[in-house]
Parts: sequence; structure tokens; C-alpha cells
Amino acid sequence: MTVELDDVDRKIITELSRDARLSVRSLAERLHISRASAYSRLDRLITDGVVRGFSVRLDPAMIGLTTSAYVTLRIEQNSWREVSARLREVSGILNFALIGGDFDVLALVRVAGQGELRDLVLNDLHSIPGVLSTRTHLIFDESNDDMLLGGSTATRRSRP
Repeated sequence: MTVELDDVDRKIITELSRDARLSVRSLAERLHISRASAYSRLDRLITDGVVRGFSVRLDPAMIGLTTSAYVTLRIEQNSWREVSARLREVSGILNFALIGGDFDVLALVRVAGQGELRDLVLNDLHSIPGVLSTRTHLIFDESNDDMLLGGSTATRRSRP
């Protein structure tokens, strides 16, 4: 279901994407709207599920997660529900998706080192019923662009 957004809603989303700690008062001032309007619009965006929460963006390397990889999985047909439930339990998997193409699942993994990555792939993933094979793609460098409405980005930097 798509929610109808006007220009003010899009500006609220853009500002909160840049700084989720922004107060409603500051948000209203930046957008030149009343605080009451900012409160009601933000409340509606939350209620409608457009804004699902507020979070902190961390630098993985700075908190000890120095090894990152995309892991692709081939799974048995009709095993997605069971596999996805098990993937949610694997520490180190930040995100995963059912995809089309040569592989069935793509997972973003961040761990403390290569040994931990090896254990995650060989022990955790290969022990999941329905997983037929995996392929690991190490990430050497990446863009940490934060996608904002309209395809613009809040920051452009890559991890050293």
C-alpha cells in the first residue's frame, strides 16, 4: 500500500533522514510550518508506517566489525519461510532479501574478522535446512550513502 505524500511530508522525511534527533520545534522552523502541523504530520507518517522508527547510523569498523561480505545462498524451492526464520537468528547478518537471478537470497554480513565470517558461513548458514550452497563476496570498500527521497544522499563518503 502506498501512502500519498505531499511536498511538506517529503521535506519532513528528508530532514529526519539527515538528523533523526531533530526536535519537532526545529523541524517546524526549518520547514516554516507550525509546531502543531509538524507534530500532526509526523504522527501521521508514523501511524501510516512511512516512518518506521528512528535510529543511529554506526561505522561498523569503529565498533569492531571489520569484516563485511555479501553472501549469496541457493535454497530449496519452497523453503523461504523456514530459511528466512533461521537467518533472523544468525548473529552477524544485518540484512537479507529473497532475490531473483542465479541465487535466491542475498545477505549482508558484518563480523569481527575472517574467522568469524568462516564460522558464520560454514557452520551457521550451511546448517540451515534448505540451504543448498553459498558464495561469499568480501567487501573491500563501500559507499555509505544514505538514500533520501528523490535519490539524493545526505552524505557521500566511503569507509577508509
